Amino acid sequence: MAKQTGKKKIIIITGASSGFGMEFALQLDKLFHSAKKRSCTKNGHGDTEMWLIARRKGRLEELSKALSTPTKIVAMDVTREEDILAFREMLEKENASIKILINSAGFGLMGRFDAISVEEQLEMLEVNCKALTRLTYECIPFLCKNGRILQLASSAAFVPQKNFAIYAATKSYVLSFSRALREELKEKSIWVTVVCPGPANTEFFDRAEKYDSTLAIKKLTMVSPERVVREALLDSHHKKALSICSFPMKAFCILSKIVPHGWILWTVGLIGKKAAIHD
Repeated sequence: MAKQTGKKKIIIITGASSGFGMEFALQLDKLFHSAKKRSCTKNGHGDTEMWLIARRKGRLEELSKALSTPTKIVAMDVTREEDILAFREMLEKENASIKILINSAGFGLMGRFDAISVEEQLEMLEVNCKALTRLTYECIPFLCKNGRILQLASSAAFVPQKNFAIYAATKSYVLSFSRALREELKEKSIWVTVVCPGPANTEFFDRAEKYDSTLAIKKLTMVSPERVVREALLDSHHKKALSICSFPMKAFCILSKIVPHGWILWTVGLIGKKAAIHD
């Protein structure tokens, strides 16, 4: 890990143009603004800069205007090798000291595996797994002592998901990878928290339901992105390994550890059949 003396403190947020990524930027900005007012000094978080990463530059510019924290807009495709190399050069040039890395970029598509185009299936793997892994790898040398990493997984990571096969598998990877990475990095005082939200009221479903719709029972457990992010930041602050928002999702996590996955899949399938009959 590189020496961190005299370096600008940086927060990196991927997927910052919408959903959880945007909400992380908004809530961190409020936290820094409040901390600075309480300290009544010019120091506080004045040396902190927020790097907002996403493909949609216009969205990032709008978000940047709403923030009081200094920002750097990084319009890039996290799956493109050229963009990743340029990002690494940017870190080196800025002599960066990363305070928080939030890997929030990701998407899912519902539907039968053989009904979704192979290009879209592979794109899920690229964004949800490969890009997250690569960005984490590139950022680790620049993380400061007591730096934090928040990896956006999902409650879909707990068990295989019929008609959500690839997405659930990618999030299972994020969960497993991040739990192991936490054990490797804690000796350097870098703390990894995996965020496993259930359904949330974001733009996620606008794209996810292109081929199929989610079960109504899942939408009954939907929470706000504000709540998910608030709990995630608190859990990360307390150096927790997992951040799971809402009682139903916490219960589901426990259930997935004690009930055979075959039974869970059968039950969910039965609910889906009954819902189809009523439709």
